[in-house]
Amino acid sequence: MDIKVLGTGCAKCRATVDLIEKIAAETGAEIALEKVEEMRAIVGYGVMSTPAVVIDGKVVHKGSVPAAEMVRGWLA
Repeated sequence: MDIKVLGTGCAKCRATVDLIEKIAAETGAEIALEKVEEMRAIVGYGVMSTPAVVIDGKVVHKGSVPAAEMVRGWLA
């Protein structure tokens, strides 16, 4: 599973990365996690509010740190 966290490096963006890493470790999900901080790349996904999460090329969340249960659902 290819996951990208889109954001400029703010605290919420870092919290999103940490949350995804933590839940992936807990569940044993195999993921490739990438942080995308370049504004041109972020806008290329049609995202105007960060953090945003992209899974396998599809934007699944934007504008806030996702809830832990939401992340578990993505990784299930």
